[in-house]
Amino acid sequence: MSQGINQGINVVGLYVNDQDEALAFYVGKLGFCVHTDVRNGAYRWLTVQYPEQPSFQLGLFTPGPPVHDEATAQTLRALVAKGAMPPLVLTVADCRAAHARLQALGVEFTQAPEARYGSIDAGFRDPAGNGWKMIQAAAGSAT
Repeated sequence: MSQGINQGINVVGLYVNDQDEALAFYVGKLGFCVHTDVRNGAYRWLTVQYPEQPSFQLGLFTPGPPVHDEATAQTLRALVAKGAMPPLVLTVADCRAAHARLQALGVEFTQAPEARYGSIDAGFRDPAGNGWKMIQAAAGSAT
């Protein structure tokens, strides 16, 4: 590994339409907590983290200035809404129980829990359209 990159990945960003709506979803429904929420004019740097993974943050960013022009921002919002972005993966101890809990909280599922390839997985989307896979690894396997 390069000597210049030796600390690991800290933040992975995903595009959302509304940061307050995304914050309510990720904190209120998925159980993340706020790591950083700062503003610089109209720009907002908002990251959340899973309590059991304090070294990893998920950035909830809106497409637009100062990073994107309006045409690019519209294209990105349309791609996210279509579910065209790569899915994120959430590991859970019990996929069926997590599905029932999240469904009761109003999470939009695209796939009910299904056993395959030695694990159980389900699919859901966040309010912007970002796809998630929720996976329960097979007993005895490393996650």
